[in-house]
Amino acid sequence: MSDTSGLTTPALVDLHLAPTDKGEALRSLAQRLVAEGRVSDLDGFLADVAAREAQAPTGMGDGIGIPHCRSAHVTRPSLAFGRSTRGVDFDAPDGRPADLVFMIAAPAGADDTHLQILAALARRLMDPAFTGALRDAGSPGAVAALINGEEVPAVAPEAGPSPAPSPAPAPAPEAAAPHGELRLVAVTSCPTGIAHTYMAAKALELAAARAGARIEVETQGSAGTTVLAPEVIAAADAVILAHDVEVRDRARFAGKPTVDVGVKAAVNRADDLIAQAAGLVAEYGGGTRPTGAPVPGPRTPAGEHWAQRLRKYLMTGVSYMIPFVAAGGLLIALAFAVGGYQIASAPSVLGHFDWTSSHSWAAMLFQTGKASFGFLVPILSGYIAWAIADRAALAAGIAGGAVSVAVGAGFLGGIVSGLAAGFLVLWMIRWNVPRAVRGIMPVVVIPLVSVAVVGFLMFVVVGSPIASAMNGLTDWLNGLSGSNAILLGALLGAMMAFDMGGPLNKVAYTFAAGALTTAGATPDAGSLKVMAAVMAAGMTPPLGMALATVVRRKLFTAEERENGKAAWVLGASFITEGAIPFAAADPLRVIPASIVGSMTAGGLVMAFGSTLRAPHGGIWVLPLIGSPVLYLLAVVAGTVLTAAVVVLLKGMRKGAAAEVPESPVAEKELAGV
Repeated sequence: MSDTSGLTTPALVDLHLAPTDKGEALRSLAQRLVAEGRVSDLDGFLADVAAREAQAPTGMGDGIGIPHCRSAHVTRPSLAFGRSTRGVDFDAPDGRPADLVFMIAAPAGADDTHLQILAALARRLMDPAFTGALRDAGSPGAVAALINGEEVPAVAPEAGPSPAPSPAPAPAPEAAAPHGELRLVAVTSCPTGIAHTYMAAKALELAAARAGARIEVETQGSAGTTVLAPEVIAAADAVILAHDVEVRDRARFAGKPTVDVGVKAAVNRADDLIAQAAGLVAEYGGGTRPTGAPVPGPRTPAGEHWAQRLRKYLMTGVSYMIPFVAAGGLLIALAFAVGGYQIASAPSVLGHFDWTSSHSWAAMLFQTGKASFGFLVPILSGYIAWAIADRAALAAGIAGGAVSVAVGAGFLGGIVSGLAAGFLVLWMIRWNVPRAVRGIMPVVVIPLVSVAVVGFLMFVVVGSPIASAMNGLTDWLNGLSGSNAILLGALLGAMMAFDMGGPLNKVAYTFAAGALTTAGATPDAGSLKVMAAVMAAGMTPPLGMALATVVRRKLFTAEERENGKAAWVLGASFITEGAIPFAAADPLRVIPASIVGSMTAGGLVMAFGSTLRAPHGGIWVLPLIGSPVLYLLAVVAGTVLTAAVVVLLKGMRKGAAAEVPESPVAEKELAGV
């Protein structure tokens, strides 16, 4: 279903939602779904809702919360609605508690349905008339009709408390068409691809209507994308890109005046963006660029610091590289487990594969994993360039990364080549070229020139110095011993714990994985120790939080205690992000505790001389860890210290008031929340 018709009933509407605690409010709404036969298992469903809440806040701002999930316990797509007089905290970006709570439940297999429901609802939430009507509705039947898009029944308001009447939405200005026949296209996208993507699209559509302009929006979200037709783009006067992730196929808009902002800017100030687009059209003389005018190329969001942009470029490259690291590393780990370390010298399995031989299987796994590793630096370099200048920079970035591998410059060279390729192409797409040449620029001229220039740069200018630096770094790692090695392990541990999957974490991980994977089939001892220290340090924060929820459970909410159960598995699997829900709720206590524990684990691993031949896997690659008992001892020490510090810091917060009271409901029933 692409709309919200039939989604809710009056029995699923609570106009006097009493709980102010998020967990209790979710349970109250979920009980209505159970009573109506739309959810089969209350605790199982609430556990799925809690898992979604742990991923990212569902508070949308302006007093709206949209908790939602896909669950095997849902029998049909449904929505329970609550209107709160005191508000429920859903961690909205504006800090405002939600007085309108929409709990969306979809069957586990109803992917498209679930996402389309969210998309349709998110669009309607941008209409002040819709949210105002929900706040003023006097009966559950009226609310259900509004949500389902049906005729609102004329029913007398319910007796009892109700929220303060919301101010009547301001009437939309007349479409006076101050910009004439302004024709716009837009793309909206957000990291999750659900709420903000579609709210931004609706906000732009409403703002364009108020301005008398025409706009078509491509939502690059999870509910599917209807790509803008080439003729629509060609006819557009200007482009609005409202995004927090890279816009797919951005080269389609080359030569068009472009407003480039974050997705929340479109949600909060869509009228300003329409006005900016109109100003650019006036500046560039319409959709066709006048002769001599610069071509507006990809732009960074207004006000974004250069360091933030650089971080975004590097993180994009790392995010595309990590799947190759994980796949290649685990395949090599499996190969070593099946065939031993000598499998690295086995001849090619091409034409010599024996289906009945474990040696052949191990050789196949090793050679496939090694081939995956061969893409690490080119992919890193290519997608750094792509983040800067879009698809036109991919060829130069990937080619530069390949040259970096050839000259021995490794992942450091890949970073340099990616940045060089990206900024070179960004400059080239702004060239003022004759109209006859413009059509072949992105497919011939830009790739030809950029690949040649980046190749020259890496082969002749910077490749050799970087390779020398990498060799020196490798020699230094091999020579580390005593206090120097311990300090390096502690430093890498602090980086792994500081942002738990963010830029510093990824820099430390890339350093370790790069040193491991560029050392060939038989990496040196220093690289193996660094990899072991980084993985131990990355395992420690979630394990420490999980332990803390066990030893002093009253310091944590029911939801945090449930997150602690998942953190055991995530930490053991080397997924540092398992500690993020705790850090988001209490960063001033959780982050310092995690840093102390990870520094301890990393330093001890280096002190013990433990090694690791796989770049991922946690305890599941224990057979590939040198001195495994000492390695586990280091992880345990870091885990215990993390838990001790966070318990100490939380216990100091207002003394006994730091403990979370446990009501019978919280203790007996909220286990699934």
